[in-house]
Amino acid sequence: MKTRFAISLLALLPILAACKAQDGTANTTAPTEPATPSSTPAAEPAAPSTEAPAASGDTAAAETAAAAATTPAPAAASSRPTGPEPVAGTDYVLIENGQPFQPAAGKIEVAEIFGYVCPACAAFQPLIGPWKAGLPSDVNFVYVPAMFGGTWDNYARAFYAAQGMGLQEKTHEALYSAIHAEQTLKGERGRDSVEDIAAFYGKHGADAKQFASTMSSFAVNAKTNAAKQFAQRSQITGTPSVIVNGKYLVKGKSFPDMLRIADHLIARERAAKGN
Repeated sequence: MKTRFAISLLALLPILAACKAQDGTANTTAPTEPATPSSTPAAEPAAPSTEAPAASGDTAAAETAAAAATTPAPAAASSRPTGPEPVAGTDYVLIENGQPFQPAAGKIEVAEIFGYVCPACAAFQPLIGPWKAGLPSDVNFVYVPAMFGGTWDNYARAFYAAQGMGLQEKTHEALYSAIHAEQTLKGERGRDSVEDIAAFYGKHGADAKQFASTMSSFAVNAKTNAAKQFAQRSQITGTPSVIVNGKYLVKGKSFPDMLRIADHLIARERAAKGN
């Protein structure tokens, strides 16, 4: 199933190439319809619609996206990561006064800020999913949904509604597949309603009406507000973005390179704790 999902993502290569961030990371920025200035990442152009063609001559970007969809997941983070030490400003950005999203005693946090409607995030999932599963016990991984307005916000609310119902882990990859591979949901190609999204979760064990109601609950609103504030503090310019311990915004030249850099930064934080 995962292999078929990865192969299906190859059809998205023109989109991924068009969305590639200028710093070399395979990020996709906020949509052309941001909700408010405060919720829009700064300093990067808005992402094109999902029908936008790849920029001419962007072969390197397409090759990077292809590698992301087909390259086996790297080894789990360890005290002996591979490759050269990451360089500030090139491989990561130091976040001033940065704090973890969900601090946990004795844990090093790795957060991925993502969007279900983001093609680059869908391509990143087959790598970061297994990488996350192999993280050592002193690392706490958290998904943080991006709040860029419109459909992005509805899917962020759905993430927290599913989390509250114990369905998030079960449905995470399935929702990416429904939007980007199966296209039973529209994502950025249209404007999925709350009912459309709730119907998807209804197929995975939720009561659709209860799910739709939970998406607008006080608890979910509080969590999405916290997610928006974390993204703003972390100075992200697009998604997917990886933040280590609230301190480091990972850059990198490709998805595997992002995870390699994250391994180094995890080891750095572990050493700083004296472990």
